[in-house]
Amino acid sequence: MRLSATLGGTIASSLALIAGVAQAAPPQLVRQGTATQLHVQGKPMLLIAGELGNSSASSATYMAPHWKRLKDMHLNTVLAPVAWELIEPVEGKYDFSSVDALIRDARAHDLKLVILWFGAWKNSMSTYVPAWVKRDQARFPRAALPNGQGVEILSAMAPATLEADQKAYAALMAHIKAVDDKQNTVVMMQVENEIGMLPVVRDYGPLADAAFRGSVPPELMAYLTQHHDTLVPQMKQLWEEQGAKTSGTWADVFGPGHAGEEVFTAWHYARFADGLTRAGKAAYDMPMYVNVALNRPGRLPGEYPSGGPLPHLIDVWKAGAPAIDFIAPDIYFPNFVDIVNGYKRPDNPLFIPEANNADHPQVPGNAFYAIGKLDAIGFGPFSIESVDEKPGQLGEAYAILDQLQPHILAAQGLGRMSAFRPKALYDETIVYEPVTEKIGNYRFTVSYADIQRPVLTPETGNAGGIIIQTGPEEYLIAGQGITVTFAPVGPGPSLAGIDSAYEGHFDAQGRWVAGRLLNGDQTHQGRHIRLFPGQWGIQKVRLYRYQ
Repeated sequence: MRLSATLGGTIASSLALIAGVAQAAPPQLVRQGTATQLHVQGKPMLLIAGELGNSSASSATYMAPHWKRLKDMHLNTVLAPVAWELIEPVEGKYDFSSVDALIRDARAHDLKLVILWFGAWKNSMSTYVPAWVKRDQARFPRAALPNGQGVEILSAMAPATLEADQKAYAALMAHIKAVDDKQNTVVMMQVENEIGMLPVVRDYGPLADAAFRGSVPPELMAYLTQHHDTLVPQMKQLWEEQGAKTSGTWADVFGPGHAGEEVFTAWHYARFADGLTRAGKAAYDMPMYVNVALNRPGRLPGEYPSGGPLPHLIDVWKAGAPAIDFIAPDIYFPNFVDIVNGYKRPDNPLFIPEANNADHPQVPGNAFYAIGKLDAIGFGPFSIESVDEKPGQLGEAYAILDQLQPHILAAQGLGRMSAFRPKALYDETIVYEPVTEKIGNYRFTVSYADIQRPVLTPETGNAGGIIIQTGPEEYLIAGQGITVTFAPVGPGPSLAGIDSAYEGHFDAQGRWVAGRLLNGDQTHQGRHIRLFPGQWGIQKVRLYRYQ
């Protein structure tokens, strides 16, 4: 295999990574029923993941004690940043030693990687770009405030910025292909990180001002016209309030206020991200996504990162960045259920790269809900290495997901699985009424045990569970803090009972190891299945019908 001369001093480590394995197809997204799954080396994979802190992956020494602990937490995937400033400190000269260390150490611990490209933007700002970009404002202009003052955000309007970012990202992807296309340690890529304009709604530099006075691109107009009936409500309302015009300036089509200016910002960020994604896929075609920092209610664009792939701007991003495989929400707000359902769409596979900090009490229940209810590709709380010595409830929940992974993957998209958790609202009140859902030939009602008051606390926040149908009357019920009752659906006897309910676990080979046969007080004399608060577990249940 021919190695690029740009690998510089990393050739030896790269050769070690390359040796001895046959080439594999790159990871890819594959439909199963209504779900989309990630396939790695031809097999579906559920990403039981966690994202590292922003600076952790920059040092192999810092990370050395964490890899085993992350594996022991039952993670199978780590989300790790790679910074432009580290891999291209001098223009055109690449140093991939930090990337090689990540791949080497993840591989040594049987972990996969999702690499987060911290290129032109990270959390809106442009602090991870190399010094030769930061210092050349003439070539790489900054976004500007209305008074002309620059901010530490590169302008999305500058062709030179896109070209430089494309070259670096394509070089990274070519390197990953050279060292990893045999083993697929790297399974997905995130393009930039939480793109959005601050502290104003849009860039007011000369390039941006000229573009804003110009016409809305026909590609966006065509998308809105073709998808009129399925546009998100906010976008549809904004467009229709201005007469649903099919041409005109940005102000003509979307109005003269902040809302229209934010659409302009979103379009140009999406076009930049699309161009970057295309350059990366040309070098190594694997799944690539963008993440999003969400907006707080009542805030104006610019008070939150304006123009990112936010819920009200999804259509603009779908029109402007078709090369991106999906948009992934970073969710730090209590109303997880409402937010995540907005990103579960037929044209948008669900993946949660950041879901609160790893020690937050909502995280375990949210993981079960996203994966079991919405067929998520994977789930990852932030700063995962901060809890790997004392993983607590998250470690216990991840152990259950690890055991259930084959059954989850077999059921996704086929109507044989669902998940349940109390719904928290933005103000942290809890909606804990029982939830009823049909799975197979039974209707299950799930209530949440021992919730005494409707507020978000460590006790109320992490209840949750998953039900997976494995046979005509066989189910796996897992989680904690839930009580499950059941009734038959369809022709036949009208009552349902428990044939058997075993607690237990799946061993490392996927074989069921039964524990107690539960009956009597443990099933309320055959009336329900209960998973007690604070005790994550699995029960293997067979139901039956009677008159």
